[in-house]
Amino acid sequence: SSFCTLLKLSQKMSLTVHTSLGDLKFELYCEECPKACENFLALAGSGYYDNTVFHRCMKGFILQGGDPTGKGKGGESCWGGYFPDELHSHLRHSGRGMLSMANRKGQADTNGSQFFITFCKQPHLNGVNTVFGKLIHGLDVLDIIERSAVDAKFRPTIDVAIKSITIHANPIADSSVG
Repeated sequence: SSFCTLLKLSQKMSLTVHTSLGDLKFELYCEECPKACENFLALAGSGYYDNTVFHRCMKGFILQGGDPTGKGKGGESCWGGYFPDELHSHLRHSGRGMLSMANRKGQADTNGSQFFITFCKQPHLNGVNTVFGKLIHGLDVLDIIERSAVDAKFRPTIDVAIKSITIHANPIADSSVG
């Protein structure tokens, strides 16, 4: 096979979410979840997530963001509206730092712009939410965010914001990382 084919097969996509409390770097599962990754990369690249807040921080469960209204009820995909789930038995909410699409109250095929990051294993979300990446750097930052004080609706009392997102393409990524 050609060098270009080998390079394409080994390519890994990642991005860094620059938050007000530090950086979170994620590897994306572009091959398994092309729509979720394309949506997230398109929204991130357009600045859609810039200066938005994480509107839900539930210790021992998840950190949720991606709603431009900051309330948890808004946002749409880069195509407008929703896109279908991409559920795979080998991509699971298997531990801390899994990146997943939020949907409308567990309804199938209602992915828009909102996403969440797991604070620990969440097996009840397997087969319900699309896992499209995992945290590969920034566990210390996720720890700090998880300890944020929250109100009765689990919204951080001091905004935890996404300042910007940097997209990386690493064609020689080490497959043993993470």
